[in-house]
Amino acid sequence: MTQKQIGAMDEKLNRHLLILYASETGNAIDAAEQVGREAERRGCPSVSVLSMDEFHPSDLPKKETVIFVVSTTGQGDSPDSMKFVAKKLDKRLLDLGALAIIERGLGDDQHPSGYEGALDPWMSSLWNILYQMNPKLLPNGPVFVNPDAALIDRPRAQIIYHDTNEGVPPVSNATGLKYLEMQVERTRSMTPAVPSGKNRPECFLKMTKNLRLSREGNGKDVRHFEFDAVSSLIEYEVGDVLEILPGQSSAAVDAFIQRCNLNPESYITIQPRDKGNKAGINTSLFPVKLKTFVELNMDVASASPRRYFFEVMSFFASAEHEKERLQYFASPEGRDDLYQYNQKERRTVLEVLEDFPSVQMPFEWLVQLVPPLKTRAFSISSCHSAHQNQVHLTVSVVMWKTPYKRKRSGLCSSWLASIDPQQNVLVAVWFKKGSLPPPPPSLPLILIGPGTGCAPFRGFVEERALQNESDPTAPMIFCFGCRNKDNDFLYQDFWMKHSQNGGVLSEDKGGGFYAAFSRDQPQKVYVQHKIKEQSTKIWSLLSQGASVYIAGSSNKMPSDVLSAFEDIVSAESGVSKEVASRWIRALEKAGKYYVEAWS
Repeated sequence: MTQKQIGAMDEKLNRHLLILYASETGNAIDAAEQVGREAERRGCPSVSVLSMDEFHPSDLPKKETVIFVVSTTGQGDSPDSMKFVAKKLDKRLLDLGALAIIERGLGDDQHPSGYEGALDPWMSSLWNILYQMNPKLLPNGPVFVNPDAALIDRPRAQIIYHDTNEGVPPVSNATGLKYLEMQVERTRSMTPAVPSGKNRPECFLKMTKNLRLSREGNGKDVRHFEFDAVSSLIEYEVGDVLEILPGQSSAAVDAFIQRCNLNPESYITIQPRDKGNKAGINTSLFPVKLKTFVELNMDVASASPRRYFFEVMSFFASAEHEKERLQYFASPEGRDDLYQYNQKERRTVLEVLEDFPSVQMPFEWLVQLVPPLKTRAFSISSCHSAHQNQVHLTVSVVMWKTPYKRKRSGLCSSWLASIDPQQNVLVAVWFKKGSLPPPPPSLPLILIGPGTGCAPFRGFVEERALQNESDPTAPMIFCFGCRNKDNDFLYQDFWMKHSQNGGVLSEDKGGGFYAAFSRDQPQKVYVQHKIKEQSTKIWSLLSQGASVYIAGSSNKMPSDVLSAFEDIVSAESGVSKEVASRWIRALEKAGKYYVEAWS
Protein backbone atom coordinates (compact mmCIF):
# COMPACT_ATOMS: atom_id res chain seq x y z
CA MET A 1 0.00 0.00 0.00
CA THR A 2 1.37 3.37 -0.99
CA GLN A 3 1.80 6.30 1.40
CA LYS A 4 -0.92 8.11 -0.56
CA GLN A 5 -3.34 5.21 -0.04
CA ILE A 6 -2.50 5.07 3.65
CA GLY A 7 -3.13 8.81 3.93
CA ALA A 8 -6.48 8.44 2.18
CA MET A 9 -7.48 5.68 4.60
CA ASP A 10 -6.49 7.79 7.60
CA GLU A 11 -8.46 10.71 6.18
CA LYS A 12 -11.54 8.50 5.77
CA LEU A 13 -11.07 7.18 9.31
CA ASN A 14 -10.90 10.71 10.73
CA ARG A 15 -14.16 11.66 9.02
CA HIS A 16 -16.17 8.58 10.08
CA LEU A 17 -18.41 8.33 13.14
CA LEU A 18 -19.36 4.82 14.28
CA ILE A 19 -22.36 4.39 16.59
CA LEU A 20 -22.83 0.98 18.21
CA TYR A 21 -25.97 0.07 20.13
CA ALA A 22 -27.19 -2.81 22.30
CA SER A 23 -30.93 -2.88 22.83
CA GLU A 24 -33.58 -5.23 24.17
CA THR A 25 -36.81 -3.22 23.85
CA GLY A 26 -35.84 -0.69 21.17
CA ASN A 27 -34.95 2.38 23.27
CA ALA A 28 -31.22 2.11 22.56
CA ILE A 29 -31.86 1.61 18.83
CA ASP A 30 -34.00 4.72 18.83
CA ALA A 31 -31.41 6.76 20.74
CA ALA A 32 -28.54 5.53 18.54
CA GLU A 33 -30.39 6.41 15.35
CA GLN A 34 -31.23 9.82 16.81
CA VAL A 35 -27.52 10.48 17.43
CA GLY A 36 -26.78 9.29 13.88
CA ARG A 37 -29.44 11.54 12.34
CA GLU A 38 -28.21 14.55 14.28
CA ALA A 39 -24.63 13.88 13.16
CA GLU A 40 -25.73 13.73 9.51
CA ARG A 41 -27.76 16.92 9.89
CA ARG A 42 -24.63 18.63 11.16
CA GLY A 43 -22.72 17.62 8.07
CA CYS A 44 -20.75 14.64 9.36
CA PRO A 45 -19.41 13.06 6.15
CA SER A 46 -19.75 9.42 7.21
CA VAL A 47 -21.98 7.84 9.89
CA SER A 48 -22.61 4.15 10.62
CA VAL A 49 -25.18 2.87 13.11
CA LEU A 50 -24.76 -0.83 13.93
CA SER A 51 -25.96 -3.32 16.52
CA MET A 52 -23.21 -4.49 18.87
CA ASP A 53 -23.55 -8.06 17.66
CA GLU A 54 -23.01 -6.94 14.04
CA PHE A 55 -19.60 -5.50 14.90
CA HIS A 56 -16.51 -7.58 15.67
CA PRO A 57 -14.60 -6.33 18.74
CA SER A 58 -11.25 -6.93 16.99
CA ASP A 59 -12.11 -4.08 14.61
CA LEU A 60 -12.43 -1.57 17.46
CA PRO A 61 -8.76 -0.40 17.42
CA LYS A 62 -9.19 0.54 13.75
CA LYS A 63 -11.94 3.04 14.60
CA GLU A 64 -11.07 6.61 15.49
CA THR A 65 -14.38 7.76 17.02
CA VAL A 66 -17.02 5.42 18.44
CA ILE A 67 -20.19 6.22 20.37
CA PHE A 68 -21.78 3.42 22.40
CA VAL A 69 -25.50 3.50 23.13
CA VAL A 70 -26.35 0.65 25.49
CA SER A 71 -29.41 -0.12 27.54
CA THR A 72 -30.39 -2.19 30.51
CA THR A 73 -33.60 -4.18 30.75
CA GLY A 74 -35.66 -5.46 33.65
CA GLN A 75 -33.64 -5.03 36.87
CA GLY A 76 -30.45 -3.75 35.26
CA ASP A 77 -29.87 -6.82 33.09
CA SER A 78 -27.80 -6.44 29.95
CA PRO A 79 -29.54 -6.84 26.57
CA ASP A 80 -29.05 -10.03 24.55
CA SER A 81 -26.63 -8.41 22.09
CA MET A 82 -23.91 -7.57 24.62
CA LYS A 83 -22.50 -8.54 28.02
CA PHE A 84 -21.51 -5.09 29.36
CA VAL A 85 -23.79 -2.21 30.32
CA ALA A 86 -22.85 1.47 30.38
CA LYS A 87 -20.78 1.76 33.56
CA LYS A 88 -18.94 -1.54 33.08
CA LEU A 89 -18.40 -0.83 29.39
CA ASP A 90 -17.03 2.63 30.17
CA LYS A 91 -14.56 1.22 32.70
CA ARG A 92 -13.48 -1.61 30.42
CA LEU A 93 -12.81 0.71 27.46
CA LEU A 94 -10.73 3.00 29.68
CA ASP A 95 -8.79 -0.04 30.96
CA LEU A 96 -8.04 -0.98 27.35
CA GLY A 97 -6.57 2.46 26.65
CA ALA A 98 -9.53 4.20 25.01
CA LEU A 99 -9.88 7.95 25.48
CA ALA A 100 -13.31 9.13 26.67
CA ILE A 101 -14.68 11.78 24.30
CA ILE A 102 -17.32 12.86 26.82
CA GLU A 103 -18.47 11.75 30.23
CA ARG A 104 -20.97 8.92 29.90
CA GLY A 105 -24.61 9.96 29.84
CA LEU A 106 -27.08 7.95 31.90
CA GLY A 107 -30.67 8.14 30.70
CA ASP A 108 -33.61 6.93 32.75
CA ASP A 109 -36.83 5.78 31.09
CA GLN A 110 -38.66 6.62 34.35
CA HIS A 111 -37.50 10.27 34.23
CA PRO A 112 -40.37 12.80 33.88
CA SER A 113 -39.21 13.41 30.28
CA GLY A 114 -38.16 9.82 29.60
CA TYR A 115 -34.60 8.89 28.66
CA GLU A 116 -34.53 11.81 26.22
CA GLY A 117 -34.44 14.16 29.22
CA ALA A 118 -30.77 13.19 29.57
CA LEU A 119 -30.09 12.43 25.88
CA ASP A 120 -30.80 15.92 24.50
CA PRO A 121 -28.34 17.88 26.69
CA TRP A 122 -25.76 15.08 26.38
CA MET A 123 -25.92 15.30 22.56
CA SER A 124 -25.54 19.07 22.70
CA SER A 125 -22.29 18.68 24.63
CA LEU A 126 -21.20 15.84 22.33
CA TRP A 127 -21.24 17.99 19.16
CA ASN A 128 -19.15 20.71 20.79
CA ILE A 129 -16.57 18.24 22.06
CA LEU A 130 -16.42 16.30 18.78
CA TYR A 131 -15.78 19.52 16.87
CA GLN A 132 -13.00 20.58 19.25
CA MET A 133 -11.43 17.13 19.04
CA ASN A 134 -11.75 16.61 15.27
CA PRO A 135 -13.22 19.43 13.14
CA LYS A 136 -13.30 17.11 10.10
CA LEU A 137 -16.17 15.18 11.70
CA LEU A 138 -18.33 18.34 11.74
CA PRO A 139 -16.88 20.51 8.95
CA ASN A 140 -19.63 23.15 9.30
CA GLY A 141 -19.24 23.58 13.07
CA PRO A 142 -21.06 22.10 16.07
CA VAL A 143 -24.24 24.19 15.88
CA PHE A 144 -24.84 24.00 12.13
CA VAL A 145 -27.93 22.01 11.15
CA ASN A 146 -28.79 21.41 7.51
CA PRO A 147 -32.28 22.92 7.14
CA ASP A 148 -33.12 20.49 4.32
CA ALA A 149 -31.92 17.40 6.15
CA ALA A 150 -34.65 16.97 8.74
CA LEU A 151 -35.61 13.63 7.17
CA ILE A 152 -32.25 12.61 5.72
CA ASP A 153 -32.61 8.88 5.34
CA ARG A 154 -35.09 6.60 3.70
CA PRO A 155 -36.86 4.12 5.99
CA ARG A 156 -34.47 1.31 6.90
CA ALA A 157 -37.04 -1.33 5.93
CA GLN A 158 -38.03 -2.27 2.41
CA ILE A 159 -41.24 -4.15 1.72
CA ILE A 160 -41.72 -6.56 -1.15
CA TYR A 161 -45.28 -7.47 -2.12
CA HIS A 162 -45.96 -10.95 -3.47
CA ASP A 163 -48.62 -12.87 -5.33
CA THR A 164 -51.06 -14.69 -3.08
CA ASN A 165 -49.81 -18.14 -4.01
CA GLU A 166 -46.31 -17.22 -2.84
CA GLY A 167 -47.65 -17.10 0.71
CA VAL A 168 -48.52 -20.80 0.78
CA PRO A 169 -46.19 -22.76 3.13
CA PRO A 170 -43.43 -24.61 1.24
CA VAL A 171 -44.28 -27.82 3.16
CA SER A 172 -47.53 -29.29 1.92
CA ASN A 173 -48.53 -30.80 5.26
CA ALA A 174 -47.64 -27.69 7.29
CA THR A 175 -51.01 -27.24 8.95
CA GLY A 176 -52.21 -26.45 12.44
CA LEU A 177 -49.42 -26.21 15.00
CA LYS A 178 -46.56 -26.42 12.52
CA TYR A 179 -48.11 -23.72 10.36
CA LEU A 180 -48.53 -21.43 13.38
CA GLU A 181 -44.90 -22.00 14.38
CA MET A 182 -43.77 -21.13 10.85
CA GLN A 183 -45.90 -17.98 10.83
CA VAL A 184 -44.43 -16.73 14.11
CA GLU A 185 -40.87 -17.52 13.06
CA ARG A 186 -41.21 -16.03 9.57
CA THR A 187 -42.88 -12.88 10.79
CA ARG A 188 -40.58 -12.11 13.71
CA SER A 189 -37.42 -12.89 11.75
CA MET A 190 -38.23 -9.91 9.52
CA THR A 191 -37.86 -7.37 12.35
CA PRO A 192 -34.36 -6.24 13.46
CA ALA A 193 -35.66 -5.20 16.91
CA VAL A 194 -36.57 -8.82 17.73
CA PRO A 195 -33.52 -10.73 19.11
CA SER A 196 -32.68 -13.69 16.87
CA GLY A 197 -33.28 -16.12 19.74
CA LYS A 198 -36.88 -14.91 20.02
CA ASN A 199 -37.95 -15.76 16.45
CA ARG A 200 -38.88 -19.42 16.68
CA PRO A 201 -41.06 -20.23 19.73
CA GLU A 202 -39.47 -22.76 22.05
CA CYS A 203 -42.85 -24.43 22.29
CA PHE A 204 -46.58 -23.78 22.38
CA LEU A 205 -48.74 -24.12 25.46
CA LYS A 206 -52.47 -24.57 25.90
CA MET A 207 -54.16 -23.12 28.96
CA THR A 208 -55.95 -25.72 31.05
CA LYS A 209 -56.86 -23.65 34.11
CA ASN A 210 -57.72 -19.97 34.62
CA LEU A 211 -58.44 -19.52 38.33
CA ARG A 212 -58.98 -16.22 40.13
CA LEU A 213 -57.01 -16.17 43.41
CA SER A 214 -58.08 -12.78 44.76
CA ARG A 215 -61.63 -12.11 45.92
CA GLU A 216 -63.95 -10.47 43.40
CA GLY A 217 -64.44 -6.74 43.94
CA ASN A 218 -61.36 -6.05 46.07
CA GLY A 219 -59.63 -3.97 43.39
CA LYS A 220 -57.02 -6.57 42.46
CA ASP A 221 -57.35 -9.41 39.99
CA VAL A 222 -54.69 -12.08 40.55
CA ARG A 223 -54.91 -15.27 38.49
CA HIS A 224 -53.46 -18.77 38.66
CA PHE A 225 -52.86 -20.16 35.16
CA GLU A 226 -51.97 -23.72 34.26
CA PHE A 227 -50.70 -24.75 30.84
CA ASP A 228 -49.98 -28.04 29.10
CA ALA A 229 -47.24 -28.29 26.50
CA VAL A 230 -48.68 -29.24 23.11
CA SER A 231 -45.75 -29.00 20.71
CA SER A 232 -42.90 -30.68 22.60
CA LEU A 233 -41.78 -31.86 26.00
CA ILE A 234 -40.78 -28.99 28.25
CA GLU A 235 -37.97 -28.70 30.78
CA TYR A 236 -37.38 -26.03 33.38
CA GLU A 237 -36.07 -25.59 36.92
CA VAL A 238 -37.60 -23.75 39.85
CA GLY A 239 -36.73 -20.09 39.63
CA ASP A 240 -36.93 -20.07 35.83
CA VAL A 241 -38.94 -17.54 33.85
CA LEU A 242 -41.51 -18.03 31.09
CA GLU A 243 -41.60 -15.45 28.30
CA ILE A 244 -44.93 -15.16 26.48
CA LEU A 245 -45.75 -13.60 23.13
CA PRO A 246 -49.09 -11.89 23.86
CA GLY A 247 -52.06 -11.80 21.55
CA GLN A 248 -53.46 -8.47 20.35
CA SER A 249 -57.09 -7.45 20.01
CA SER A 250 -58.34 -8.26 16.50
CA ALA A 251 -60.47 -5.11 16.63
CA ALA A 252 -57.39 -2.96 17.35
CA VAL A 253 -55.37 -4.63 14.57
CA ASP A 254 -58.24 -4.16 12.09
CA ALA A 255 -58.65 -0.51 13.13
CA PHE A 256 -54.93 0.14 12.64
CA ILE A 257 -54.92 -1.48 9.20
CA GLN A 258 -58.01 0.48 8.15
CA ARG A 259 -56.61 3.77 9.53
CA CYS A 260 -53.38 3.29 7.57
CA ASN A 261 -55.19 2.26 4.34
CA LEU A 262 -53.42 -1.11 4.21
CA ASN A 263 -54.54 -4.30 2.51
CA PRO A 264 -54.66 -6.97 5.23
CA GLU A 265 -54.74 -9.81 2.68
CA SER A 266 -51.57 -8.83 0.79
CA TYR A 267 -48.49 -11.04 1.20
CA ILE A 268 -45.22 -9.34 2.10
CA THR A 269 -41.60 -9.87 3.02
CA ILE A 270 -39.66 -7.21 4.91
CA GLN A 271 -35.90 -6.82 5.05
CA PRO A 272 -33.35 -4.11 5.81
CA ARG A 273 -32.79 -1.60 3.02
CA ASP A 274 -29.18 -1.46 1.90
CA LYS A 275 -28.09 2.17 1.75
CA GLY A 276 -25.73 1.47 -1.09
CA ASN A 277 -28.43 -0.54 -2.87
CA LYS A 278 -25.96 -3.38 -3.30
CA ALA A 279 -27.96 -6.13 -1.67
CA GLY A 280 -30.61 -7.93 -3.63
CA ILE A 281 -33.82 -9.46 -2.41
CA ASN A 282 -33.33 -12.07 0.31
CA THR A 283 -35.14 -15.02 -1.22
CA SER A 284 -34.77 -17.11 1.96
CA LEU A 285 -37.63 -15.13 3.54
CA PHE A 286 -41.11 -16.57 3.01
CA PRO A 287 -44.04 -14.18 2.54
CA VAL A 288 -46.62 -13.66 5.26
CA LYS A 289 -49.94 -11.88 5.27
CA LEU A 290 -49.70 -8.20 6.13
CA LYS A 291 -52.33 -8.65 8.84
CA THR A 292 -50.33 -11.52 10.35
CA PHE A 293 -47.22 -9.34 10.40
CA VAL A 294 -49.07 -6.58 12.26
CA GLU A 295 -50.64 -9.05 14.73
CA LEU A 296 -47.38 -10.77 15.65
CA ASN A 297 -44.86 -7.96 15.33
CA MET A 298 -46.28 -4.45 15.73
CA ASP A 299 -47.60 -3.25 19.11
CA VAL A 300 -50.35 -0.98 17.78
CA ALA A 301 -52.66 -0.75 20.81
CA SER A 302 -50.47 -1.07 23.90
CA ALA A 303 -47.07 0.64 23.58
CA SER A 304 -46.51 4.38 23.18
CA PRO A 305 -44.57 5.59 20.11
CA ARG A 306 -41.22 7.35 20.51
CA ARG A 307 -40.34 10.94 19.62
CA TYR A 308 -39.02 10.15 16.14
CA PHE A 309 -42.46 8.76 15.29
CA PHE A 310 -43.88 12.27 15.73
CA GLU A 311 -41.09 13.81 13.66
CA VAL A 312 -41.72 11.47 10.74
CA MET A 313 -45.47 11.99 11.10
CA SER A 314 -44.95 15.73 10.62
CA PHE A 315 -43.65 15.13 7.09
CA PHE A 316 -46.78 13.24 6.11
CA ALA A 317 -49.30 15.61 7.71
CA SER A 318 -51.35 17.47 5.11
CA ALA A 319 -53.13 19.71 7.65
CA GLU A 320 -50.91 22.65 8.62
CA HIS A 321 -52.05 22.80 12.27
CA GLU A 322 -51.27 19.10 12.70
CA LYS A 323 -47.87 19.52 11.05
CA GLU A 324 -46.98 22.40 13.40
CA ARG A 325 -48.04 20.48 16.50
CA LEU A 326 -46.09 17.38 15.44
CA GLN A 327 -42.97 19.46 14.71
CA TYR A 328 -43.25 21.03 18.16
CA PHE A 329 -43.61 17.61 19.82
CA ALA A 330 -40.50 16.41 17.96
CA SER A 331 -38.38 19.40 19.05
CA PRO A 332 -36.32 19.65 22.27
CA GLU A 333 -38.60 22.55 23.32
CA GLY A 334 -41.68 20.34 23.08
CA ARG A 335 -40.17 17.36 24.85
CA ASP A 336 -41.97 17.86 28.17
CA ASP A 337 -45.34 18.52 26.52
CA LEU A 338 -44.86 15.41 24.41
CA TYR A 339 -44.16 13.40 27.53
CA GLN A 340 -47.41 14.63 29.10
CA TYR A 341 -49.39 13.88 25.93
CA ASN A 342 -47.74 10.60 25.01
CA GLN A 343 -45.90 8.61 27.69
CA LYS A 344 -47.79 9.93 30.73
CA GLU A 345 -51.13 9.07 29.15
CA ARG A 346 -49.68 5.91 27.58
CA ARG A 347 -51.23 6.83 24.24
CA THR A 348 -50.98 4.00 21.78
CA VAL A 349 -49.84 4.17 18.17
CA LEU A 350 -53.44 3.74 17.05
CA GLU A 351 -54.64 6.58 19.29
CA VAL A 352 -51.88 8.92 18.11
CA LEU A 353 -52.67 8.22 14.46
CA GLU A 354 -56.36 8.85 15.14
CA ASP A 355 -55.49 12.18 16.82
CA PHE A 356 -53.76 13.33 13.60
CA PRO A 357 -56.14 12.20 10.83
CA SER A 358 -54.36 14.07 8.00
CA VAL A 359 -51.22 11.94 8.43
CA GLN A 360 -50.79 9.09 5.95
CA MET A 361 -47.52 7.32 6.73
CA PRO A 362 -46.10 4.75 4.29
CA PHE A 363 -46.06 1.21 5.66
CA GLU A 364 -42.23 1.15 5.45
CA TRP A 365 -42.07 3.90 8.06
CA LEU A 366 -44.73 2.26 10.23
CA VAL A 367 -42.78 -1.01 10.23
CA GLN A 368 -39.71 0.87 11.42
CA LEU A 369 -41.32 3.14 14.00
CA VAL A 370 -44.20 1.24 15.58
CA PRO A 371 -42.80 -0.36 18.76
CA PRO A 372 -42.24 -4.10 18.32
CA LEU A 373 -44.58 -6.51 20.06
CA LYS A 374 -42.43 -7.66 22.99
CA THR A 375 -42.56 -10.89 24.92
CA ARG A 376 -43.58 -10.58 28.57
CA ALA A 377 -41.70 -12.46 31.30
CA PHE A 378 -43.33 -14.18 34.29
CA SER A 379 -41.79 -16.16 37.14
CA ILE A 380 -42.80 -19.82 36.92
CA SER A 381 -44.80 -20.87 39.99
CA SER A 382 -44.57 -24.63 39.66
CA CYS A 383 -42.04 -27.42 40.05
CA HIS A 384 -41.54 -29.51 36.91
CA SER A 385 -41.06 -32.71 38.93
CA ALA A 386 -44.49 -32.22 40.51
CA HIS A 387 -46.24 -31.27 37.25
CA GLN A 388 -44.79 -33.20 34.32
CA ASN A 389 -45.07 -31.32 31.03
CA GLN A 390 -47.02 -28.54 32.75
CA VAL A 391 -46.15 -25.00 33.75
CA HIS A 392 -48.01 -22.73 36.19
CA LEU A 393 -48.02 -18.93 36.45
CA THR A 394 -49.25 -16.47 39.07
CA VAL A 395 -50.22 -13.23 37.33
CA SER A 396 -51.66 -9.95 38.51
CA VAL A 397 -53.92 -8.50 35.82
CA VAL A 398 -52.54 -4.99 35.31
CA MET A 399 -55.12 -2.18 35.31
CA TRP A 400 -54.77 1.54 35.99
CA LYS A 401 -56.07 5.00 35.11
CA THR A 402 -54.03 7.74 33.45
CA PRO A 403 -53.95 11.33 34.80
CA TYR A 404 -56.87 12.08 32.45
CA LYS A 405 -58.81 9.06 33.76
CA ARG A 406 -58.31 6.86 30.73
CA LYS A 407 -58.61 3.19 31.64
CA ARG A 408 -55.53 1.16 30.74
CA SER A 409 -54.72 -2.52 31.11
CA GLY A 410 -51.63 -4.63 30.65
CA LEU A 411 -51.63 -6.26 27.23
CA CYS A 412 -50.38 -9.72 28.17
CA SER A 413 -52.00 -10.13 31.59
CA SER A 414 -55.41 -9.01 30.28
CA TRP A 415 -55.10 -11.30 27.27
CA LEU A 416 -54.25 -14.30 29.46
CA ALA A 417 -57.13 -13.51 31.81
CA SER A 418 -59.52 -13.43 28.83
CA ILE A 419 -58.61 -16.92 27.62
CA ASP A 420 -61.21 -19.64 28.16
CA PRO A 421 -59.40 -22.96 28.80
CA GLN A 422 -62.14 -24.65 26.74
CA GLN A 423 -60.95 -22.74 23.67
CA ASN A 424 -58.02 -23.98 21.63
CA VAL A 425 -55.81 -20.92 22.13
CA LEU A 426 -52.12 -21.70 21.64
CA VAL A 427 -49.56 -19.54 23.44
CA ALA A 428 -46.05 -19.09 21.99
CA VAL A 429 -43.45 -19.21 24.78
CA TRP A 430 -39.74 -19.27 25.57
CA PHE A 431 -38.12 -20.56 28.78
CA LYS A 432 -35.18 -18.69 30.28
CA LYS A 433 -33.11 -18.64 33.44
CA GLY A 434 -34.33 -16.22 36.08
CA SER A 435 -32.25 -14.51 38.75
CA LEU A 436 -33.24 -17.04 41.44
CA PRO A 437 -31.09 -20.17 40.99
CA PRO A 438 -32.53 -23.51 42.17
CA PRO A 439 -31.17 -24.32 45.66
CA PRO A 440 -29.87 -27.75 46.69
CA PRO A 441 -32.00 -29.57 49.33
CA SER A 442 -29.26 -29.20 51.96
CA LEU A 443 -29.28 -25.38 51.79
CA PRO A 444 -31.30 -23.49 54.45
CA LEU A 445 -33.54 -20.90 52.82
CA ILE A 446 -35.03 -17.56 53.82
CA LEU A 447 -37.69 -16.61 51.25
CA ILE A 448 -39.41 -13.22 51.01
CA GLY A 449 -42.27 -12.92 48.52
CA PRO A 450 -45.13 -10.45 49.01
CA GLY A 451 -48.00 -10.48 46.50
CA THR A 452 -47.21 -12.27 43.25
CA GLY A 453 -43.61 -12.38 44.48
CA CYS A 454 -44.69 -15.68 46.05
CA ALA A 455 -44.83 -17.24 42.57
CA PRO A 456 -41.30 -18.70 42.29
CA PHE A 457 -41.40 -19.85 45.93
CA ARG A 458 -44.48 -21.95 45.32
CA GLY A 459 -42.21 -23.94 43.00
CA PHE A 460 -39.39 -23.96 45.58
CA VAL A 461 -41.71 -25.38 48.25
CA GLU A 462 -43.19 -27.98 45.88
CA GLU A 463 -39.72 -29.19 44.92
CA ARG A 464 -38.41 -29.34 48.46
CA ALA A 465 -41.51 -31.26 49.59
CA LEU A 466 -40.72 -33.91 46.96
CA GLN A 467 -37.06 -34.00 48.00
CA ASN A 468 -38.08 -34.36 51.65
CA GLU A 469 -39.94 -37.59 50.86
CA SER A 470 -36.65 -39.42 50.31
CA ASP A 471 -34.15 -37.53 52.52
CA PRO A 472 -34.47 -34.83 55.21
CA THR A 473 -34.05 -31.33 53.80
CA ALA A 474 -32.76 -28.09 55.30
CA PRO A 475 -35.14 -25.60 57.01
CA MET A 476 -37.12 -23.02 55.04
CA ILE A 477 -38.62 -19.75 56.24
CA PHE A 478 -41.11 -17.98 54.00
CA CYS A 479 -42.48 -14.47 54.65
CA PHE A 480 -45.52 -13.64 52.53
CA GLY A 481 -47.39 -10.34 52.40
CA CYS A 482 -50.70 -9.05 51.06
CA ARG A 483 -53.36 -6.47 51.90
CA ASN A 484 -56.07 -8.61 53.55
CA LYS A 485 -56.27 -12.18 54.77
CA ASP A 486 -59.76 -12.55 53.31
CA ASN A 487 -59.18 -10.83 49.94
CA ASP A 488 -55.75 -11.63 48.50
CA PHE A 489 -54.08 -14.32 50.59
CA LEU A 490 -52.69 -16.11 47.53
CA TYR A 491 -52.39 -19.91 47.80
CA GLN A 492 -53.45 -19.87 51.46
CA ASP A 493 -54.26 -23.60 51.58
CA PHE A 494 -50.96 -24.48 49.91
CA TRP A 495 -48.83 -22.59 52.48
CA MET A 496 -50.89 -23.94 55.39
CA LYS A 497 -50.46 -27.50 54.16
CA HIS A 498 -46.66 -27.24 54.05
CA SER A 499 -46.33 -25.31 57.33
CA GLN A 500 -48.08 -27.96 59.44
CA ASN A 501 -47.51 -31.60 60.46
CA GLY A 502 -43.78 -31.59 59.80
CA GLY A 503 -44.06 -29.97 56.38
CA VAL A 504 -41.06 -28.25 54.78
CA LEU A 505 -42.28 -24.84 56.02
CA SER A 506 -43.09 -26.05 59.53
CA GLU A 507 -41.45 -24.75 62.67
CA ASP A 508 -40.91 -28.42 63.59
CA LYS A 509 -38.29 -28.53 60.84
CA GLY A 510 -36.65 -25.29 61.98
CA GLY A 511 -38.43 -23.10 59.45
CA GLY A 512 -41.80 -21.38 59.36
CA PHE A 513 -44.41 -19.52 57.36
CA TYR A 514 -45.19 -15.92 58.37
CA ALA A 515 -47.83 -13.74 56.70
CA ALA A 516 -48.11 -9.95 56.86
CA PHE A 517 -51.58 -8.50 56.17
CA SER A 518 -50.92 -4.81 55.70
CA ARG A 519 -54.54 -3.53 55.82
CA ASP A 520 -56.09 -5.78 58.47
CA GLN A 521 -55.17 -3.48 61.37
CA PRO A 522 -54.70 0.28 61.87
CA GLN A 523 -50.92 -0.05 61.85
CA LYS A 524 -49.50 -1.21 58.50
CA VAL A 525 -47.64 -4.53 58.71
CA TYR A 526 -45.31 -5.56 55.90
CA VAL A 527 -42.92 -8.44 55.25
CA GLN A 528 -39.97 -6.49 56.72
CA HIS A 529 -41.83 -6.38 60.04
CA LYS A 530 -42.32 -10.15 59.98
CA ILE A 531 -38.64 -10.59 59.21
CA LYS A 532 -37.68 -8.57 62.29
CA GLU A 533 -40.12 -10.55 64.45
CA GLN A 534 -38.13 -13.68 63.55
CA SER A 535 -34.78 -12.00 64.13
CA THR A 536 -33.26 -14.80 66.26
CA LYS A 537 -34.35 -17.61 63.96
CA ILE A 538 -33.22 -15.75 60.82
CA TRP A 539 -29.81 -14.97 62.32
CA SER A 540 -29.45 -18.63 63.28
CA LEU A 541 -30.14 -19.73 59.70
CA LEU A 542 -27.82 -17.06 58.27
CA SER A 543 -25.10 -18.33 60.62
CA GLN A 544 -25.70 -21.82 59.22
CA GLY A 545 -25.04 -20.56 55.68
CA ALA A 546 -28.64 -19.91 54.58
CA SER A 547 -29.36 -18.17 51.29
CA VAL A 548 -31.84 -15.29 51.02
CA TYR A 549 -34.26 -15.11 48.09
CA ILE A 550 -36.45 -12.02 47.55
CA ALA A 551 -39.09 -11.60 44.84
CA GLY A 552 -41.79 -9.03 44.18
CA SER A 553 -42.42 -5.41 43.33
CA SER A 554 -39.41 -3.21 42.66
CA ASN A 555 -40.80 -0.18 44.55
CA LYS A 556 -39.67 0.17 48.18
CA MET A 557 -39.92 -3.50 49.11
CA PRO A 558 -36.38 -4.72 48.22
CA SER A 559 -34.68 -1.80 50.02
CA ASP A 560 -36.95 -2.11 53.08
CA VAL A 561 -36.22 -5.83 53.30
CA LEU A 562 -32.48 -5.20 52.91
CA SER A 563 -32.63 -2.68 55.77
CA ALA A 564 -34.47 -5.24 57.94
CA PHE A 565 -31.73 -7.82 57.34
CA GLU A 566 -29.07 -5.24 58.20
CA ASP A 567 -30.92 -4.49 61.46
CA ILE A 568 -31.04 -8.20 62.31
CA VAL A 569 -27.32 -8.73 61.64
CA SER A 570 -26.47 -5.62 63.66
CA ALA A 571 -28.69 -6.54 66.64
CA GLU A 572 -27.91 -10.25 66.78
CA SER A 573 -24.15 -10.02 66.27
CA GLY A 574 -23.58 -6.75 68.12
CA VAL A 575 -21.94 -4.88 65.24
CA SER A 576 -22.67 -1.43 63.81
CA LYS A 577 -25.18 -0.91 61.00
CA GLU A 578 -22.28 -0.11 58.63
CA VAL A 579 -20.55 -3.41 59.40
CA ALA A 580 -23.88 -5.24 59.05
CA SER A 581 -24.40 -3.59 55.64
CA ARG A 582 -20.98 -4.78 54.47
CA TRP A 583 -21.80 -8.27 55.78
CA ILE A 584 -24.97 -8.42 53.68
CA ARG A 585 -23.09 -7.09 50.63
CA ALA A 586 -20.54 -9.87 51.10
CA LEU A 587 -23.44 -12.34 51.25
CA GLU A 588 -24.67 -10.94 47.92
CA LYS A 589 -21.21 -11.23 46.30
CA ALA A 590 -20.94 -14.81 47.55
CA GLY A 591 -24.17 -15.70 45.70
CA LYS A 592 -26.31 -16.05 48.82
CA TYR A 593 -28.58 -13.01 48.54
CA TYR A 594 -30.79 -12.90 45.44
CA VAL A 595 -33.40 -10.36 44.35
CA GLU A 596 -35.87 -10.70 41.48
CA ALA A 597 -38.01 -7.57 41.29
CA TRP A 598 -40.29 -6.10 38.67
CA SER A 599 -42.17 -2.84 38.19
